[in-house]
Amino acid sequence: MGAEIPAAVIEILRDAKNVLVLTGSGVSAESDVPTFREAQSGLWSEFDPQELATPEAFLQDPVLVWRWYRWRRKLVAEAEPNPEHFALAALEDQVPEMTLITQNVDGLHQRAGSQHVTEFHGNLFATRCFVEDTLEDDDPSSADPRCRRCGGHLRPGVVWFGEAIPKLALKVATEAADDCDVFLSIGTSSLVWPAAGFAAAAAQRGATVIEINIDPTPLSSRCDFALQGASGELLPELVRRLAI
Repeated sequence: MGAEIPAAVIEILRDAKNVLVLTGSGVSAESDVPTFREAQSGLWSEFDPQELATPEAFLQDPVLVWRWYRWRRKLVAEAEPNPEHFALAALEDQVPEMTLITQNVDGLHQRAGSQHVTEFHGNLFATRCFVEDTLEDDDPSSADPRCRRCGGHLRPGVVWFGEAIPKLALKVATEAADDCDVFLSIGTSSLVWPAAGFAAAAAQRGATVIEINIDPTPLSSRCDFALQGASGELLPELVRRLAI
């Protein structure tokens, strides 16, 4: 397993009233979901992220950007939720209140049954109007889909480089960090801001901060419990012990 779960962690979660969970790409790794960088392999290896994931790049060549995102959608659609996703869905039923903030855009938490998910970086399968910023349906057969109302470009519903986190997602995460008594950081590098700052915000308000990650991160030395190991093993075990 790589790490034992201290009895104190189980007791803290058992007594928790409000849990905030932050997940990153490590949670979806077992589902073979490619990370953003990994999705630039093969035919896409010649492209820099700035050429594929900025508003400017999209307006310059929407057909190219849509080709990349439709390819990524196909890869993710073939993935299935893994034990980590199902464990977090089960954890939601074991604590009085739980907020799940994910930096992933794959929708696997929802497919596993999690009910209270806030997608911090959007959703790969959502489509928005570039002009009106409204959710729309796009024609998968169109190389450059357009909004039926205004005629503007439709775009993938993810947060690109240089764009702000959606206001509602930021509000939910900020309020949850203020209110939680336990903060769980799972499968995230703790390098990407503003998400990386929520652990410190929760700790300042007295929350217990617990990290589960296969590698050490900048958060590891500053949290109350750093469990280094595969979250696909640790999370199901944690949920199993909570249920005893």
